[in-house]
Parts: sequence; C-alpha cells; structure tokens
Amino acid sequence: MYDRTTREQTLALVAQGRSLHSVSKQISRFAIRSWQTRIEPLSRTTECPRCERVPRPPEAATAYAYLLGLYLGDGCLSRQPRRRGFALRIACADAWPGLIVACRAAVKAVRPTNSVCIIQREGCVMVTSYSHHWPCLFPQHGPGKKHERPIVLEAWQQQIVDAHPWEFLRGLIHSDGCRITNWTTRMVGGERKRYEYPRYFFTNTSADILRLYTDTLDRVGVEWKPARQCRRAQNISVAKRSSVALMDQHIGPKY
Repeated sequence: MYDRTTREQTLALVAQGRSLHSVSKQISRFAIRSWQTRIEPLSRTTECPRCERVPRPPEAATAYAYLLGLYLGDGCLSRQPRRRGFALRIACADAWPGLIVACRAAVKAVRPTNSVCIIQREGCVMVTSYSHHWPCLFPQHGPGKKHERPIVLEAWQQQIVDAHPWEFLRGLIHSDGCRITNWTTRMVGGERKRYEYPRYFFTNTSADILRLYTDTLDRVGVEWKPARQCRRAQNISVAKRSSVALMDQHIGPKY
C-alpha cells in the first residue's frame, strides 16, 4: 500500500509528460493507472457507501438510477454459498446487444471493485456480479416475487431517481418496456389510408413498480394512460406525439 504522498508525486511525474514505463520502475503500471482514475484506494471494509458510519448514496448516481430500473424489471438477488455473498443477476435478451453492454457498464460503475460476468441462457444472458453488499444497494430484495411484496424506494433512492429520472425510466423501459410502431386506418379524401405512429409500452405485474414508473413519467412531463390488461400484467402506454418525442429524446428504442 503506497501512501498519499507517493501517489501524488507519481501522478505529478506522469502529468509532466513522463511515460508510465519510466515512472513504473518501482511502482506497477496498474497501480498508476488506477490512481489516475481514483487516487484514494478502495478498501474492502469501506467500499460500500451504505455500510459506512454515516451511510451515503452510491457515487455513480446516474449509473445507479439506470441499474435500479433494470433491477426492478428483470433483476434478482440470490444468496450464494461459500461466503460469496449475493449474486445480482439482470436478464438481458440476446436481441439487444447494446442493452447487455449498457447493463454491464452500469453494474461495474456502481460496484467497481467487483467483477461482472456474462452467463449465457437460452435466448438471453444473465449479467451477473457477486458481492456481500448488493442487498445494501437494493433494499427491495426479499423473499418471493416482486409483485407479491411491497416495493418502496428508500429516501436516498428516491433522491437519486428525482435527480436522474430519465436514467431510471430508461432502465425500466430497457427491462420491461419497448418502443413499437402501431398502425391504424382512417379516411383521407374519401380514401382509406394506413396511418402509423410510434408508441411506448411498459408492462409489469407489480402495482408498486407501475406506480414508480408513472410517478416518474409525471415528474418529467410525459403523458400516459393504462392500456388493456394482459393476464395479470398491467400495460402503461405513452402514445401522445409530444410525449413520445420526449421519450425518443431521452430513451429511444432498445438496440
């Protein structure tokens, strides 16, 4: 472990134009690169912001807001044997490789000291990361399915969602939502013509998660309405042209 003075002096040499090779004769290049990103070392005993003496929210608030949306939609936590803590798993369809990349990046940003792996399943991958601290970051974890238990954000989570509402909505849409093109026909000059229009859908069976989604839509000025029910799931539709334009500006289709 290098002291603060050594780290600062090393970074000063690099800033002066010295190469990593010339500076790293006694210090590894890996250490120097990590100091360029974060000069203070990450300690396994203090790396969880929620476990500190004064709990605080995650530093990567934007990534957390997105990951929270993904978790509420297609994520789960499960306890692991052999002292591995908990596994966070986010299901991402193979059809959306951009979603897989974005999900993996968000997990890594929120928990930079933990590795992220991809586990292939039929038609999808499970973006997976192991940590003892995932329940600290997702206190909505509990026994049973999400729609069978209350899902309420803690105050610090709500503050993050309020500060980054579009990232939270983006995570929800990327998990349990979609952007589609609807069509209908109408008479134009005495002739029936086909009319197409874009539309966003969000589908979930948890009344609490639906409320979090619609409350956040209200906060950013997106108009919505319930669509017809599909079995036990409830669909929320965004179809008004100005609201779809807002969603396109900040979210867009999956990719």
